[in-house]
Amino acid sequence: MKELTILSGKGGAGKTSVAAALATVAENAVFCDDDVDAADLHLIFNPDIKETHRFEGGQVAVIDVEKCTNCGICWSYCRFDAIHARAGGGFYINAFQCEGCRLCERVCPSGAIHSVKNDNNFWFVSNSRFGPFVHAKMGAGEDNSGKLVATVRQKAREIAEETDAAFIINDGPPGIGCPAISSVSGVDAVLLVVEPTLSGLHDARRLVELTKSFHVPVYGFINKYDINPEVSKSIEKFMVDKGIPLLGRWNFDENIIESMVDKMSVVEYAPESLNAMEVKRVWKQLKELMGEG
Repeated sequence: MKELTILSGKGGAGKTSVAAALATVAENAVFCDDDVDAADLHLIFNPDIKETHRFEGGQVAVIDVEKCTNCGICWSYCRFDAIHARAGGGFYINAFQCEGCRLCERVCPSGAIHSVKNDNNFWFVSNSRFGPFVHAKMGAGEDNSGKLVATVRQKAREIAEETDAAFIINDGPPGIGCPAISSVSGVDAVLLVVEPTLSGLHDARRLVELTKSFHVPVYGFINKYDINPEVSKSIEKFMVDKGIPLLGRWNFDENIIESMVDKMSVVEYAPESLNAMEVKRVWKQLKELMGEG
């Protein structure tokens, strides 16, 4: 079993479009949406949810109004502006602003503050037309997304082992934060999707530094190559300098936009298009590079 994570240095680079296209041509694979903070692969997969699990995130402070003496000490210590005065007297904690540091709990002289685990996050095991699919949904302002990524990836591995799948394909999160680190750890390869903009190139540089520290093979893919050929050439040079094989390029194609609107991959929507053919070629290369060709 080989595991591939598709990443991008920034949001909107086309990572999910590429992931959905690869899902269409991959066989005997389990799919996992690691972008738990802003999951959207399910919009294309249209999954049939079989299991729903609750995930506990970070902690948030709560004030017991029966014990609170309205001394205001907690308010004076809070550096996140999470504690607010009520119009009729007393204080309350805004859960969206609370960082769970528990300082207010420690300084409260009356013991009126305690912390509780947030449980506004969920992860799912589903069936889809492409195969088994593990995905998640985080509530607004929730944290611990790196741990949630690890949870959904572990479940995807278990399903892959049970079904004797040949591949796990992860649609990873953008950037270089905890979710991206959790998506890279232990995988066999990373496909880096880059758009030809200066910000796209800048963020791709940072992501390559991250993946190299994990000693994971990285392969390149440029999306919308033709909208800025000059920057695309700079990306190609960067990849050559870093020893990153460039496996494929997509030109700007309205078929990709229309396929997303119709909740399909571009390979399903326009199977004879140049970009669909490119995905098939890229997948063949990836299988060979990962030793499954």
